[in-house]
Amino acid sequence: MKCPKCSADMGKVRFEGVEVDRCSGCHGIWFDMLEHEDLKAIAGSEAIDTGDVAQGRSNDATRRIRCPVCDQPMIAMVVAGQPHIAYEACTVCYGIYFDAGEFRDFREETFAEAWRAIFGGGKSAG
Repeated sequence: MKCPKCSADMGKVRFEGVEVDRCSGCHGIWFDMLEHEDLKAIAGSEAIDTGDVAQGRSNDATRRIRCPVCDQPMIAMVVAGQPHIAYEACTVCYGIYFDAGEFRDFREETFAEAWRAIFGGGKSAG
């Protein structure tokens, strides 16, 4: 499999029985359907995200990418409750791609982010 951002080879990485694909070049991570949620629930899983955050941020500018699994165009998305995390998603196979550093950020949801996700962050209309 080739990285949808930099075209380097993607290698298999396993953590607690969940296998994902990590780019050997830019260190972005490909998750098959719901693997990112499975890993988020496992303590220490942020260790799979070994990439440089600055490299990941620079790769954010590359948006028109194709799914490395089914070769369909991917769409830009943000994480609910953590809208500063932008990622790409495939609408056909439901895989997602996080740039380097994004899974660590996703995994380390802050208390304030969790609070807003549960109770909302806006002011009431009354």
